Amino acid sequence: DLLEQAKKYWNPDKTQFWTDAGVDLVLDRREGYFLWDMDGRQLIDMHLNGGTYNLGHRNPEIMAALVDGMQHFDIGNHHFPSVARTALAQRLVDSAPASITKVAFGSGGGEAIDIALKSARHATKRRKIISIIKAYHGHTGLAVATGDDRFSKLFLSDRPDEFIQVPFGDVDAMEQALSGGDVAAVIMETIPATYGFPLPPTGYLEVVKELTERHDTLYIADEVQTGLMRTGEMWGITKHGIEPDIMVSGKGLSGGMYPIAAAMLGERAAQWLDEDGFAHISTFGGAELGCVAAIKTLEITSRPEVRENVHAITDVFAAGLARIQADHPDWFIGIRQNGVVIGLEFNHPEGAKFVMRELYENGVWAIFSTLDPRVLQFKPGLLLSRELCDDVLERLDVAVGKAAVAAKVG
Repeated sequence: DLLEQAKKYWNPDKTQFWTDAGVDLVLDRREGYFLWDMDGRQLIDMHLNGGTYNLGHRNPEIMAALVDGMQHFDIGNHHFPSVARTALAQRLVDSAPASITKVAFGSGGGEAIDIALKSARHATKRRKIISIIKAYHGHTGLAVATGDDRFSKLFLSDRPDEFIQVPFGDVDAMEQALSGGDVAAVIMETIPATYGFPLPPTGYLEVVKELTERHDTLYIADEVQTGLMRTGEMWGITKHGIEPDIMVSGKGLSGGMYPIAAAMLGERAAQWLDEDGFAHISTFGGAELGCVAAIKTLEITSRPEVRENVHAITDVFAAGLARIQADHPDWFIGIRQNGVVIGLEFNHPEGAKFVMRELYENGVWAIFSTLDPRVLQFKPGLLLSRELCDDVLERLDVAVGKAAVAAKVG
C-alpha cells in the first residue's frame, strides 16, 4: 500500500524503478550500521547514503549533542553572527588545508557546490566551469550543469558554452580546455563517486592543480564523498598534497542527523564575503542545530582511534576482497579502493545490479554506480567492528557467486 501511495503522491518513476529491481525497501528502524525494513528484516548498510552515515545511523553521541543543543538552539537566523555557526566554521578551517580561510554554509551538497561555483566566478570574473565527463556534483541550479547530461538536459540546464566537460585522467584534454584563459574553475571529486570510484592516475590531480595555477583558474575539490576520513585522512585531497582554492563538504558532515553542508573558501574565493555578505542567502544554511551536530561529528571523526580504525578496516577489506576476486577472476574484475572508498567492478554492463540484488537478499544494502552500473559502490562505515567486517565479506562472497550465475542466465 505504501509503495502505491509513494507512486501516487511522491515519485512514481523512482518507486517503480526499485520495485522492478527487486528491491521493495521501505526503511523503518535504523541504528548503527543496521537498517530494518517495514517487515522487520535487518540489513547491514554498506551504502550509507553516500557517506552520510559514516559514523552509523543515529550515532548516540551526535544524538545527545542535538538533544542538548535543542535546549538552547533552533535553526537560528542566517542574517546574524552565531556562536554555533562561527564555532563550526573555525573548526572546519582548522581541519582543512592551509589555503582555506573562510566558510559559507548551505543546507545540502548541491547548494554548497553552487556557492563554490559562484565564488569562483566572482573571484575570476569569468563564467566557464570545467568538470569531468560522468561527473556528479548535485542537482541544484549550477551544480546540475557540471554533471552528466542525463540530469542537466532534462531541466534545460546543459550549457556547453559555459560548462565544459573533459575525460577523467586526460591531462591533454584538461590543458586544452584551460588554454583559452577564460575558465573560472575546475571542479572535481577527488574520486568520482557516481562514476564508480575510478581512482585518479598517479600525479593527475597534482598536474591539474598546476594547470589551474598557470591559467589563473580556481581549483574546487568536491570532498562530499571523499572527505571526513573516508580515505584514511580527514580530507582526501590532502593525500595528494594539494591545497585547493575551494573545498566542499556535505552528506556526512552532521552524521546524518541534520541537513548542513559547507563551501570552504580560500582568500581569493571568499572576496565576495567582504564585498557583499548578503550575496548568497540561505535560510537553513548553517542552521545552528546542524552546526551543533557537525561540531560533534568533526570531533568524533578526528579522534586518533577513529583514524586507526579506518586504516584497519581498509586492510581487512583489501585482503578479503582480493580473496573473493581470486575465486571469480572472470566475473569480479576490478577493485577500486582508497581507504573505505571502494568500487567493485564486474564483467557485465549492469553487473553491479546483479550483485546488489543478491546482497539485498543476503542482508546487505549496497548500490550500483548510477553512471557506470558495472561498478558496485561499497562503503564501509568508519566505526565498523572487525566482526561486522568479516560478516559482510562472507555475505559478499556468497552474493558475488550467485550474481555471476544470475548474470549468465539473464
